[in-house]
Amino acid sequence: MPVQQLPRCRGSARLAALPGAKNILTSYGATACAEYRKDRVQFVSGTEHLKEFRLSDDAGSRRGIASCCNTPIFLELKGAHWLSIYLHLWPGRTRPAVEIRTMVGDLADSSRLPSGIPNVKTHTMSFYMKLLGAWIRMGFRNPKIATAGRITA
Repeated sequence: MPVQQLPRCRGSARLAALPGAKNILTSYGATACAEYRKDRVQFVSGTEHLKEFRLSDDAGSRRGIASCCNTPIFLELKGAHWLSIYLHLWPGRTRPAVEIRTMVGDLADSSRLPSGIPNVKTHTMSFYMKLLGAWIRMGFRNPKIATAGRITA
């Protein structure tokens, strides 16, 4: 389920300052990502470069970064059975289309957002139901995504 998270992602903004990193934020400060069940995600090469980044030592989320080029790969929430994989990784024509923008209630002025898709204040009940349905189909498992160290920024 492709989603654009709002407001401006603090982690992505900090990661953009790493050497060689690119800014993955949209022009209105969103971080576009697609939600995938962890049991359907596999990194087949380069795992020795996959490092984690946290906003603080006790942060409830972490970002997976390809440390060879400081490219953000995913966002993982503590205890979540899904990964938010950043859409900038797909070439333009194969990129999943964003279906919804969430968390626009935190913006000072959400009226400037494009109106082609729903712009919702928080996460919707439908969003949570899709996540619950996926977790049920996974047998309530939460696969671990291993990283090879940590990046600080």
